[in-house]
Amino acid sequence: MEKFRFLTSGESHGKCLTAIIEGLPANLEIDIDFINNELKRRQHGYGRGGRMKIENDTVEILSGVRFGKTTGSPVTLMVKNKDFENWQKIMSVSPKDLTDDKSFSVFRPGHADYAGAMKYNQKEDLRNILERSSARKTAIEVAVGAVAKLFLKALGIEGMSEVTQIGMACCPDKFHKEIDLAKEKGDSVGGKFTVIYKNVPIGLGSHVHWDRGIDGRLAQAVMSIPAIKTVEIGTNPLGICGSDYHDEFDIKDGKICRSTNNAGGIEGGITNGEDIVISAVMKPIPTMLKPLNSVDMKTKEKTQAHYERSDVCAVESCSVVAEARVAWVLVNEILLKFGGDSIEEIKTRL
Repeated sequence: MEKFRFLTSGESHGKCLTAIIEGLPANLEIDIDFINNELKRRQHGYGRGGRMKIENDTVEILSGVRFGKTTGSPVTLMVKNKDFENWQKIMSVSPKDLTDDKSFSVFRPGHADYAGAMKYNQKEDLRNILERSSARKTAIEVAVGAVAKLFLKALGIEGMSEVTQIGMACCPDKFHKEIDLAKEKGDSVGGKFTVIYKNVPIGLGSHVHWDRGIDGRLAQAVMSIPAIKTVEIGTNPLGICGSDYHDEFDIKDGKICRSTNNAGGIEGGITNGEDIVISAVMKPIPTMLKPLNSVDMKTKEKTQAHYERSDVCAVESCSVVAEARVAWVLVNEILLKFGGDSIEEIKTRL
């Protein structure tokens, strides 16, 4: 069941990325500077590649907002790809511009190339798979997430993220060294981050059906970010006895409280009033200067993987995308539980 829903479109080197959002209440204040700052956060981070020097992502709002506030109708967002000017013929929608320039047929290990080509019968040119499977599409997702975060901020709910590991380094002062070492080798490096949302109300999600648990919805939202391989909610319980892991109840100043939050704010698929805590591991980016062995789809000959401009490390940027995706889920669950057609009505019900 979805109350807050949206669709995105666009390719990595296409004209633009777009999103249509439905379900936002009326009278929500939309701060374009806030959205653009979130887009900037996604682009920054030590280890990012050359694409970030070309693009300076900003959002354009095409519908659903008037005089700085939502109207209750669908909101349309657009982020232009500045690099499109160099790809106009390659990414043309017209058959008269058909060209082999920038096409490729060598599978890149770790990407969607092989599986996508088999699924969509793209056996002549893998670019149709690369363009939409690229993490570039997360730019418009962050823009949608920024709108969702504005909704949450209006209700007093705040989110943040923190990188906790890069490669084998768990100390922030060693993160850059790990990235530099990988870059020197023509390699890439992954890591781990944590997303936290505070002041989340009790009762979002449900235990009554498997697909209504908010933990499952949050895990799916974060897990489907490109390059994410594991998702944890709360403290990893591996090797911890139950008596040390579960969050005991207490009473302070007449209020029920907890001394720990190992559950990460969720019990039985329902938010319990504590901070939502989600951690995820991002694999090393599979596009590297150091080539991996592969096969040419057309010739069936052994070769080395195609190289497309890429990052050495994007864990910090990925954490911003995860913040956005968690915000989507929280907004949807708040609308499901409290409803309302205006932000004032939702505040009253909350």
